[in-house]
Amino acid sequence: MPRVESLIRRGSTGDGELTQGETSARSLPSLSLGGEKASGSKARGSAKARLFEWLLIAVVVLYAAGLLLAPLLAIFWGAIAEGFGAVARELTSADAVSSLKLTLIMAVSATAINTVFGLCIAWVLVRDRFWGRRILNGLVDMPFAVSPVIAGFMLILLFGRTGWLAPLTEALGIKIVFALPGILLATIFISLPFVIREVAPVLGQVSLDQEDAALTIGANRLQTFWHVTLPAIRWGLLYGVSLTFARAVGEIGAVLVVSGGVSHLTETSTLFIFRSLDDRNYVGANAMAVVLAGISFVILMVIEFLKKRTEQTRTL
Repeated sequence: MPRVESLIRRGSTGDGELTQGETSARSLPSLSLGGEKASGSKARGSAKARLFEWLLIAVVVLYAAGLLLAPLLAIFWGAIAEGFGAVARELTSADAVSSLKLTLIMAVSATAINTVFGLCIAWVLVRDRFWGRRILNGLVDMPFAVSPVIAGFMLILLFGRTGWLAPLTEALGIKIVFALPGILLATIFISLPFVIREVAPVLGQVSLDQEDAALTIGANRLQTFWHVTLPAIRWGLLYGVSLTFARAVGEIGAVLVVSGGVSHLTETSTLFIFRSLDDRNYVGANAMAVVLAGISFVILMVIEFLKKRTEQTRTL
């Protein structure tokens, strides 16, 4: 009887209930099908993500090409439309040479002044806490918010014939408006923020420990800045200087208002382009525009090259 009962139990187990091994064996096909479905959906999801990524890259490249490359190509084509001889003739004319020389003098002077005072302002904004700091920080961005034409008009209100500071300039014998000082002031104003905005974030990341260590071993403030702080912020400073120079070279609105655009005296390269377009001298206007764009582009490329070489030297 015990043997019969055991056989009956085995039979019932084999017909009705499954052992653990049989259960796992029967569930394997369903698990494998589920894994294939999951891997397939994941592959489709990654393919869609890659497609979206490539579409986004294509849109960005087309946007940049249409906004930046197409105008540059149009300017270059307009310059060489009558041949390279016409380009050389326009760029070597007395008006073009005088305007380019004045532009470079004003741009270099404004860049040098904004570099010195921009470093000082960035240092004060980052390292010091004082009443009116937020007001000063907001005033730094005023050239971004104010139209260059309005900036030139403000200079006329200050230094013009009936301006607020006209008695002072007349007493000193200095002519500001419709003269070189007015062009320089306008160029300084419109290019002021770049050094400050490029240096301030980098300066905020510089640790004070190295500066304190240099001071404790006998270095003065100037030596500490020159040998410790300046190397840490040099790339931000160089980018700010390059952007300042590029902005100063390309300024026209404020300069047009305060200079008068007198040929050989107060006519910059941008005013030369403006006058050439008005005189239907399209070759001269496009040729000068190519020169100005090339100057700014070369400066940016030199800074990128120097930065890359420095990073490679550090990794060696």
